[in-house]
Amino acid sequence: MKAHPPRNPLPVTLERRRFLAAATALSVGAAARIGFASEEDPLPATARLNGWLETRYDYWLARSPMDQAYLGLKTNPDKWNDIGEARALEDQEHHQKDLVDLRANFHADGLTPEGALSLRLYDYETDRKIADFKWRNYDYPVSQMDGWQQEIPTFLMNIHHVNGLQDAQAYIARLQGIGPLVEQVMEQMRLGEAAGVLAPKFAYVNVARDCRNVLTGAPFDNHPAASPLWADFTAKVDRLALDQAQKQKLHTDALRMLITVVRPAYLKLITLVEQQRDRATTDDGVWKHPDGEAYYANRLAFHTTTDMTAADIHAFGLAEVERIHGEMHDIMRKVGFSADLKSLFTFLKNEPRFYYPQTEEGKAAYIAKARDIIGAMTTRLDEAFLRTPRAKLVVKPVEAFREQSSTSAFYQSPGAYDGRPATYYVNTFDMKALSKFEMESLAYHEAVPGHHMQIGLTQERDDLPRFRRFSFYTAYTEGWGLYSERLPKEMGFYEDPYSDFGRLSAELWRACRLVVDTGIHASASRWTRERAIDYLAENTPNAMGDITNSVERYIVDPGQATAYKIGMQKIFDLREDAKGRLGDKFDLRAYHNIVLGGGAVPLTVLAENVAAWVSDTQAE
Repeated sequence: MKAHPPRNPLPVTLERRRFLAAATALSVGAAARIGFASEEDPLPATARLNGWLETRYDYWLARSPMDQAYLGLKTNPDKWNDIGEARALEDQEHHQKDLVDLRANFHADGLTPEGALSLRLYDYETDRKIADFKWRNYDYPVSQMDGWQQEIPTFLMNIHHVNGLQDAQAYIARLQGIGPLVEQVMEQMRLGEAAGVLAPKFAYVNVARDCRNVLTGAPFDNHPAASPLWADFTAKVDRLALDQAQKQKLHTDALRMLITVVRPAYLKLITLVEQQRDRATTDDGVWKHPDGEAYYANRLAFHTTTDMTAADIHAFGLAEVERIHGEMHDIMRKVGFSADLKSLFTFLKNEPRFYYPQTEEGKAAYIAKARDIIGAMTTRLDEAFLRTPRAKLVVKPVEAFREQSSTSAFYQSPGAYDGRPATYYVNTFDMKALSKFEMESLAYHEAVPGHHMQIGLTQERDDLPRFRRFSFYTAYTEGWGLYSERLPKEMGFYEDPYSDFGRLSAELWRACRLVVDTGIHASASRWTRERAIDYLAENTPNAMGDITNSVERYIVDPGQATAYKIGMQKIFDLREDAKGRLGDKFDLRAYHNIVLGGGAVPLTVLAENVAAWVSDTQAE
């Protein structure tokens, strides 16, 4: 790949201040571990650090064929990740060695500002992985959200590209590898149960359904349509410029793997899923697990990158729900709706004009309108941003085999090295879960100026160590997505009051998540799935199908849903504070450049970066 120089690099003066912020903000314990005694020239010292970081990135990337493929590399196109317990133990040893080497050989005061930040972030991320290792069996290997039963076909269909004979043969090799991979998935499921960790009963019901969806269609049964993997493979091979004999052999080999490997593997997985379902309870929160309260605290810290407690988050959520309800009343008066807010919610749920029909034409119309919304925003991005991503963005419906379990929409990042476009996925399974009045906010969050701006720009920062280009912090990334729903309001979008109401309902949804997630998982609350569903039905205009899927998502991914509103609030509060301090010197485009310029970071680091920029701007 040809390297592209970074556009609009951070100014030297800001670099100097970011270095000071990064150095002084280290905790006393971290400072003692990393050290402050180096007299080394910062440029060669940083080059030495970056070289070390690149070797470590290469090492970890080599251990993940799937990460290689997500990046667009074909280094091991015929292999899956090793997710076995032996590999996990080995990885832990290497993380510990990395941290020892990093702290022994590099010092923050001997580096450039970007180098000091890279040192700090690699230390933070590696230390976090080591600390999180004790909870490795608490994550559910299979669930209706991101479970391996979905990941396997989704990866082959969307990430494994077939551009020639070798790619097709590698696809077949990966079909063969599904057998050992599923064995490792089941190993993780058994280890979790041995640790006293089982998902709630409903999750296993959904997983079994997903597994059967993969095995529905030819060559597995007499269904008239092809199964998802068979349809995908044959379509990819049929597009190749190969002679008929070569194509026939590929079809035959793939067919054999589907019947002799994939089908038995999924049937064994279904058997274990149903056995664990029978042993599972209907308790939904992680408080039910051994040391569940400590595990939930770990997840909250991981996702929010703050020290907020479950009680803090719950209280913040309740306050935000009340505030947003108040702003909704203002819009009610604007549109002349005289009843109460609950009546408006009911009206919005049931009024046909706010939804596309549950037909192929209705689904296509939604996708087309989403493209229009993204196109209109794209033409205005230079009003708020100094840079835009080079990567293309496409809009696609979620594939049929996973649409029943997927959320309403999500973003798939572009391939960093193969030119694969980013994808804004829309789940058209239930068109009642895709209201017209929320279309704008959803597209702004998942596409532009949301995830595509943040992730696309970061991947293209060729001057950053790769671990920073591909890092992910939930509060930062999802906080930016939610902030990006609000930003277009300030740019003159949401002209229809109902669309503006949709923006508020989307923010309300994230505020309610703070209440629901902590309600479910905190040992002091212990909400049931039904209570969480009732709370969302009472306080939001969302469809019941969306509410149910979302609550089930929060149950199997504890803490993740709290990061959106916490991250968004931090980005917004930092902006408003900067505005107040800078006055006429405040530049929105420059602020966004600071927020997005250095890749994903914990919220504490983001605050320091913004403070340094404010101080530097004041001094100009």
